[in-house]
This record gives sequence, structure tokens and C-alpha cells, in this order.
Amino acid sequence: MRQADDCGPRAVDPAGPPWRRRGRHANWPPGAVLAASIFHLAGTGELADRGGVHLATGPLYYFLLLAGPVALFWRRRAPFVAVAVSASASIAFASHAEPYWMYAVAPAIALFSLAKQGRRTEAAIAAAAAWAGYLLVTVVLAGPLDLPAGVSPGLREATLAAAGLGGAVLAGVVSQVHRDQMATIARARRERARAEEEQERRQASEERLRIARELHDVLGHHLSLINVQAGVGLHLMDNRPEQAREALSAIKTASAEALREVRSVLGVLRTEGEEAPRQPALGLSRLADLTAGAGFPVRTRVDGEERELPAEVDRAAYRIVQEALTNVRRHAGPEPTVLVEIRYTPGSLMLSITNTGRVAAAAPRTEDPAAGGIAGMQARAHSLGGTLTARPSSGGGFLVTAVLPTGPGGVPPEPALSENGPGVQR
Repeated sequence: MRQADDCGPRAVDPAGPPWRRRGRHANWPPGAVLAASIFHLAGTGELADRGGVHLATGPLYYFLLLAGPVALFWRRRAPFVAVAVSASASIAFASHAEPYWMYAVAPAIALFSLAKQGRRTEAAIAAAAAWAGYLLVTVVLAGPLDLPAGVSPGLREATLAAAGLGGAVLAGVVSQVHRDQMATIARARRERARAEEEQERRQASEERLRIARELHDVLGHHLSLINVQAGVGLHLMDNRPEQAREALSAIKTASAEALREVRSVLGVLRTEGEEAPRQPALGLSRLADLTAGAGFPVRTRVDGEERELPAEVDRAAYRIVQEALTNVRRHAGPEPTVLVEIRYTPGSLMLSITNTGRVAAAAPRTEDPAAGGIAGMQARAHSLGGTLTARPSSGGGFLVTAVLPTGPGGVPPEPALSENGPGVQR
């Protein structure tokens, strides 16, 4: 069963027993204690049956066998104590029994734990000290201590003991390296997941901004046209009903076009599996429809060889022209005329929108510049690596010029496009 994290409501009580202070690994020390105890008792029982144990079964017998496993309870909080106690108990028992690896399991586990904590040098020194102490007691001091015959290890047993202790240290080092690698991989995965989440949030924010800009352009253009035509209709309703009818017809057309474009903009929000929108993509191919429904005379001039443009460039060019015409309708005089110039160059598309009629006095600017208008047109151009300027022309109006890159050629220096009269008033 998965243990609760230390910060959760089922966190381990730090004042509890030592084997329950490790959170996720709370059950591991008792498991090590149990395993070592089984090896010590079962192994020595088999060795005793063969006559290899020279110690009567009693309190001392069990104390020496179980002191090492019990010391493993503290192998994380006090690893050196666990190594010293378990090794001393095993060496003391080895002085009364023939060489046998099973009663040395507890020292091996303690050395493994010490090395796994990253204390490689200390673990190696402890292993060497334990091996030297074993040989000192069972070989060098066997005579002075009057140890039973057969407890002294031969060259083979001494070599195997050294290999076993060294292997326990090596296994702990490998385990520690593997744990660190897994922790690094886990951190990298968390960082990657956070980066992906941040990227998704940023893309969602950019998409919301794009949709808001598209809606501003669509609704601003068509609603301003509807507003102008409604005013004309109200003014002519009594005296010139036929012209009022034309204004109402223009309102109907503009409202229908606005609905179609809004559906096209919001089409990106449709759920997966729905049918794609049938509305043609907005671009300069629909420029004639845009200028025809502007509500005032618009002339268009195209220079250079027309070609298929990247979708984003084509759409941005359409929206820039649309917003410029909306500005003319809002702020120009009663009879504006507009010249739209489009120039194709090898690496860019150049636009110029100029109001060639008289303009009214500059209207106060009440809209949020971040929502659309010049700021929105500039944002469109800059997002594609292009430029856009809106500046007063020699006639007192505004001239909107834009340069949008279309290929490897990049954006050339801004050309001196024509200023045929006052520019677009903003």
C-alpha cells in the first residue's frame, strides 16, 4: 500500500519508532530486520546440526545472533552504530562457530545502507575494519583467546569474506547512483511537464488575443457600416424612400457578412470531429467584396505579379485593409474616397491605404488602443515580422502603410508609397 507523503494528513509521526520515520519507506527497516534474523537463525541452526557451532543454545547464543538484525532499526538514523553493533555481534559469534556467511547478513545490510546514503568512503573503511577485526579475532588472537578449533578461516574463507563485504558496499553505491539517476529523470519530467503546461497556457492566451483581435476587426467594420447606413436611412426615410431602402439593404448585407465572419473566427473553437466551416478563408481574394461594401468609393491598384500568399499574411493583409476602411468610415468627412494600393515584391507584400477625400476634424479617441485600431494593425504586422505605420499625410489626414514578409527575402526598407491626398483619419 502506498504510504502518505510527509506533508499529507497521514504523515509519519517523527516521535514514533525509528523504523516508522521514513515516510514512503516506513516498512523497509522491519523487513531488513526480519530477513537478517531469519538468515542468522536458520543458517546457524543448520550449521549447529553439522557440529559447526561451539556455543550452547541459550541467551548468549540468541543475543549474538539477533543483536545485529535489531541494530538495523537504526541503520538510517545512526548508520555507523548499526555497522559497529552488527559487525561486532557477528565477529563475536564467529569466534564460537565455523566460517559461514549466513550469520554475517546483518553487517552486509548495514554496509549496504551506509554506502547507499552516499557515504562511500566511510562504507569502504567500515568494511575494511570489519574484515580486519574478523581476522584479528579468529586468526591472530585465536590462540590467546583459546578459541575452538575450526573457527579460524582459511585463505578461501577470508577472501570470500572480503568479497562479500566489498560487494555489499559496491551494491550500495550502485543503488545510490541509480536512485540519483531516477530522481534526476523525475525532476526532468516534472520540469518538462511544467514547461509544456506553460507553453499550452501561453498558446491559449495568444489564441484568445488573436480571436479578440479578429472579432474587433469584424464587428468594428460591419457595425460601423451598419451605423452609417442606418443614419442615412433615417435621414432619407421621409424624403427619399428609395434611397432609404438601399440603406436598409446595405444594412442587411453587412449584418449577414458580419455573422458569416464571426462564425469563421469562432470556427477554431469547434469540437473535434465537427465539420469544418465552409466559409472561404479571408484574404485579398475577397478584397473586391470588402471594398464594394465599404459604403463609399474605394479604388484599388495592384502592382507587381500577383501570387498565392502564406495564409497568415493573406489574412493579415485583409484585416489591415478592413480596419483602415473602418477608420475612414468613423472619422472621415461626409464624402470620403479611398485608394488602396497593393504591391507584390519578391520577398514581401506592401500595402497603402489613403483617404483621398476631405476629412472631418479629428474625433476624440475613446477606445482602448490595445483592443484594436492602429495598435491591432501593428500587432498583426509585427507578429509576422513586418512593419506598419500610421502617420499624418501632407493633406492633414492619415496614411497607413504596411510591409509584410512573404518569403526568404525578408522585409525590405519601407517604400515611399503614394500620398494622394489626406490619409486615413484615426
